[in-house]
Amino acid sequence: MELSRAFTVNVYNTRGRALVRVTITQVAVHAGVSVASASRALNGQIASAKTIAKVQQAAEELGYVADATAQSLKLGRTNQLAYAVADIGNPVYVEMMTAIERVVSASGYRLVLSSTGTSSSSVDVVRDLGRGYVDGMILSPLRVTDELLAALAKTPTPVVVLGRLPDSAKLDTVRADSITAMRLLVDHLVEEGRGDVVFVNGPSDTTPGALRRDGFAAAVAAHPAISARSVGADDFTIAAGYAAALQVLQERPRPDAIVAANDLIGIGSIQAATDLGLTVPGDIAITGVDNTELAGVIRPGLTSVDLGAEERGRVAAQLLLARIVEPNRPAHTVTVAPSLVVRGSSLARSQDPAASPPSHRTEAIDFNDERAAR
Repeated sequence: MELSRAFTVNVYNTRGRALVRVTITQVAVHAGVSVASASRALNGQIASAKTIAKVQQAAEELGYVADATAQSLKLGRTNQLAYAVADIGNPVYVEMMTAIERVVSASGYRLVLSSTGTSSSSVDVVRDLGRGYVDGMILSPLRVTDELLAALAKTPTPVVVLGRLPDSAKLDTVRADSITAMRLLVDHLVEEGRGDVVFVNGPSDTTPGALRRDGFAAAVAAHPAISARSVGADDFTIAAGYAAALQVLQERPRPDAIVAANDLIGIGSIQAATDLGLTVPGDIAITGVDNTELAGVIRPGLTSVDLGAEERGRVAAQLLLARIVEPNRPAHTVTVAPSLVVRGSSLARSQDPAASPPSHRTEAIDFNDERAAR
């Protein structure tokens, strides 16, 4: 038998508390086969059924497991995909992550999570993951910079972006339709008799902040009879929303509606109104964006636009798997249609403010099409 070679797949055995490193040579000796045969059997390559059975039995008896890193180097794949987001605690990202994991795990991949944080961190993550640590990545950047676009263009790792990129990027993207989302909210508030609306945004230098700012401006332009303005919160968080809304609600004249850039800001706004002794929706109507689970838990329930987080995650995972199989396929962009979910926070004043009616959805124009990126 060929037992003199040192090249190995590293395997480990835990004995008590000690982690013992061994070589494939030891596995081969125990199984009574050659090093090459043991390697093929452990790596799922061509080997006889008898050899595979002997090697697997030996590994099971000794408690050995193959080192995934060494296998990845040998086979040229990791069977891992990355999901990189700015805030891993945001419920929207959690919902997308769950959908992504469901799709990729069915294809034999393990999903790893990475936090991008700032714009510079997003660039670092793309560069690091592009060094062979994963077989593909789904990126949800908070900001899109020239440096990030350059890193995406250079990485050899298949990438799908959750968000908007310039058409020149030639990458698979899955988008939310924030412009239509803002129109749905403003139209709803006007129908409910509101005429003085304040948009509480997060940082406008972010992709969602810029798109929702522009969407709100376009939506109120279609209703010249109402009064509307925008203010900025420091972040897309409950605390930041609370601070911004607290200031808005103490101004005179006080607005009769707040459109929050996301559910977290909306929840902070409801808390601010409550602390000021105001009723929602009697004194102030409040709406959010994302239709997270929290929107249905808070009282009154928060009217929100569902941007299809679960669907965006699922489609992004499907696009990534397709890109891995067919690296040279044309880039595709998918835009997921939003829908309005009405709850108690935006009822007309004539209705009981304590009531939270069953939520219902108003579907927007169906933008859920897939097309080759120009």
